[in-house]
Amino acid sequence: MSAAGPLANLRDAVALARSIPQAIRYLRRVRPDVLFSTGGYIAIPALLAAAVTRTPTLIWEGNVQAGRSNRLVAPLASARAIAWPSTAEQAPWNRPNTYVTGTPVRSFEGRDRSAARGRLGITPDAPLLLVFGGSQRVLRFEGALAGSLPELLRQWQVLHVAADGLDRAEAIRAALPEALQSRYTPVRFLQGGAMEDALISADLLLGRAGASTLAEAAALGLPSIIVPYPYAGGHQRANAKELAAVGGAIVIDDAALTPELLQREVAQMSEASVRQRVGAAAASLARPGSAEEIAEILLRLGRRG
Repeated sequence: MSAAGPLANLRDAVALARSIPQAIRYLRRVRPDVLFSTGGYIAIPALLAAAVTRTPTLIWEGNVQAGRSNRLVAPLASARAIAWPSTAEQAPWNRPNTYVTGTPVRSFEGRDRSAARGRLGITPDAPLLLVFGGSQRVLRFEGALAGSLPELLRQWQVLHVAADGLDRAEAIRAALPEALQSRYTPVRFLQGGAMEDALISADLLLGRAGASTLAEAAALGLPSIIVPYPYAGGHQRANAKELAAVGGAIVIDDAALTPELLQREVAQMSEASVRQRVGAAAASLARPGSAEEIAEILLRLGRRG
């Protein structure tokens, strides 16, 4: 790394120091009843300002292993909410006023699976593998799919959220035997309720181990093949380990994901009874009242403030 790295860190530190008095002035002007933080570096000036102004605070952590900024400011919070019970074993989350709330997820209430499949163009004759790596392109998924699709598509339909990799995904589709092309559907993004339709329609998920992805899989009892993002402190590995520990997912290291391994692991989920068992294990970690529980904590803190 060049000198640009340390210089950038210095600029960030100066900006952070300047933001603290700005945050204090803002809270004194607005005078909120309670402050809610989901972490990130913005939490540092916000929580420090709340401590100075005696504003009640709730900080929420969605990963098993908290990020550095959350670990730094969590002792300042009036209360702490966590997604995973095992996080409560780690300082500073092992203090009083820590609540295991789970992760809030989007609502799937009232959505019909058959209607959702119809809107997506998914036929009822074969199980659906949903490939979703988050908001960005995942080259590892693309490579594994490219080599395994001809075999996978004999039994499965595949809906691939390809983001900026859509052009390559469409080229892969065009190279498939004509009889299989209709069973592979690459899209750039799923918007306007289409993501909810995709999750309800899916029989198996290939995805990363972000907090929201795993929480939604648990909420729907959706079995998963999880390939944790290998960077950002490795926090996704810890998330995936929790789901795998109850039998709710197969976990593959990013570097190990090959077409052959993907084909082999998907084959393990070919029987509906196996998917049902793994999905039920995932569902055992679901906390459907997460958003309401967090809201109740905020209301209590607000009244106290």
